[in-house]
Amino acid sequence: MIAHLDLIMFAALIGCILLGFPVSFSISGVAIAFAYLGWASGQMDIALLGALGQRVYGVLTNDVLIAIPLFVLMGTVLEKSRIAEELLETMGRLFGRMRGGLGISVVLVGALLAASTGIVGATVIAMGMIALPTMLRAGYDPRLASGLVCTAGTLGQIIPPSTLLIILSDVMSSAYQQAQYAEGKFTIDTISVGQLFASALMPGLALVAIYILYIAVRGALRPGDAPALERLEATPAPLEILGAVVPPILLIVAVLGAILGGVATPTEAASVGAIGAILMAGRRQGVTPWLILAGAGALIFVAVMAGLAPVRLQRSDAGAPELALGLLYAACAALALVAVGAALWRAWRGGVLVPALTSTMTVTAMIFATILTASVFSLVFVGLGGEDTIGAIIEAMPGGATGALLFCMLLIFVLGFFLDFVEITVIVLPLVAPALILMGHDPLWLSVLIAINLQTSFLTPPFGFSLFYLRGAAPKEISTGQIYAGVVPFILLQICGIGLIGLMPAIATWLPRLVF
Repeated sequence: MIAHLDLIMFAALIGCILLGFPVSFSISGVAIAFAYLGWASGQMDIALLGALGQRVYGVLTNDVLIAIPLFVLMGTVLEKSRIAEELLETMGRLFGRMRGGLGISVVLVGALLAASTGIVGATVIAMGMIALPTMLRAGYDPRLASGLVCTAGTLGQIIPPSTLLIILSDVMSSAYQQAQYAEGKFTIDTISVGQLFASALMPGLALVAIYILYIAVRGALRPGDAPALERLEATPAPLEILGAVVPPILLIVAVLGAILGGVATPTEAASVGAIGAILMAGRRQGVTPWLILAGAGALIFVAVMAGLAPVRLQRSDAGAPELALGLLYAACAALALVAVGAALWRAWRGGVLVPALTSTMTVTAMIFATILTASVFSLVFVGLGGEDTIGAIIEAMPGGATGALLFCMLLIFVLGFFLDFVEITVIVLPLVAPALILMGHDPLWLSVLIAINLQTSFLTPPFGFSLFYLRGAAPKEISTGQIYAGVVPFILLQICGIGLIGLMPAIATWLPRLVF
C-alpha cells in the first residue's frame, strides 16, 4: 500500500499544472486517477464519488456565485468602453506636476478601477498601454513604473467588489460552519459576502495608502526614479475631472452602498452595477446625456419607492392612489428600459457589447470550471484521508494557533508562485481554514489576511498573472527582468500590509461589526 497517497495527489496536481496542462482538466484528471488508485489500494471507498452530483448541483444553484458573471460583465463593459482610459489620462494630468505624482495617480486610478471593475487583467493591460509609456517618457525608473502598474492592477482582488472575495466568502462560510459543527454547535453563524466586503474595504484602502506613501518617500529620496512632469498638458478643468471621476464613484457607491446598507443582496447589487456600467458605456458611445440621466434617475426612484411605498395591485382593497403609484412606477420602468435599450444598441454598434460579453463568458467559464473540478478533487482528497493529515500537520506546528497561522500563510504564499488564486481558494483553503478557525482565529479577520496573501500571488514570479498581462501590454524596451525586479518592493509592502492587519485586527473587523 502506498503511504500518504493524499499528499502525493496534491504534489501530482502541482506537477500537472506546471507542465502546462489546462487547470480544470488537471484538477479533475488527477482526482479521478487517484480515486481509482486509492480504491485499488484499499485506502478509499469508491462509493464516495456518488456524492459528486450533489456537490455539482450545490455549486450551480449557489445564489452567491451568481454575482460573479454580473460583476465580471460590469468590469468588462467599463474596460471595453474605454472609460478606464479617460480616468487614467485625467488623473495623470492632475497629479503629474509633483514628484511621484504620476505613480500616485496610477495607484488611485487602480483603486477606483478595482472598486468598479474588479478585473486584474483589464486594469493591468489598460494601465500598461496608457500609464506605463507616459511614466517612461517622464523619466520614471522602468522597474518602478512596471511594479506600479502590476501592483495597482491587483487592487481589484482586495477592494470590493471582487470575484476573489465572492469565492472566498463561500469557501470560508463553509469552513466556519464546519468548525462550529466540530465544536458541537447546532445553532451556527455564517459569513456573508457583505460582511467580507465590509471587512476587506479598510485593509484595501490601507494598502493604497501604503503604496502612495512609498511612492512619495521614494520620489523625495530618489528624484530620478519618479520625477515630476516637465512638459504637461493643461491641468484638467473641474468639470473635466468631475466627468471622469464622478460616474465610477457613483457606480461604486451604488453597488457597495446597496450591499453594506442591507438594501440589496450581492447578486442584486451586481445586477445594478452591470446596468450602471451599460448606461455609462452608452453615454460614452454617444447616447443623449439627458436620456441616460433620466433612465438612471427612474431606476433609482423605483428602487427607493419600492421599499418605501410598495404597490400590490392584485389586492382587493387597492384604490385610486395605489393605481396611480403603479402607473407612475410602470412609466419609470418604461423610461429606464428605453435608456438601457438605447445604451445596449449604441454599445453593440460601437463594438463594445460583443467583446464584453465574450470576455465575460470566457472568464466566468474558467472560474466555474475550476470550482466544479475542485469539488471532485476535494472529495477524493477527503476520501484518501487528506483532511485528517492536513489537520494533524497544522496542530503539530510549534507556537500553537499563531504558529499554525504563520505556517498556513507561508504555504499559501509559496503556492502563489505556482497556482492561481481560484485554485488555492477552492482546493487548499477548505483543508486548512476549519482547523485555523477551531484554534480561535476570527473568520473575517482570517479571510482578509488570506485575501491579501492571495492578491500577492498575482505578483510573484514565475507565474504571477499581472506579470504576464503587463509583459503583453508593455513597450518593447521594458524587459521581463525589469518587470520581475519592479514588483519585489511591492511584494514586500504587501507582506507589511499582512503584518499590519495581523497586528491590528480592528482594521478588518471594525466596519463589519459597525454595519452588521
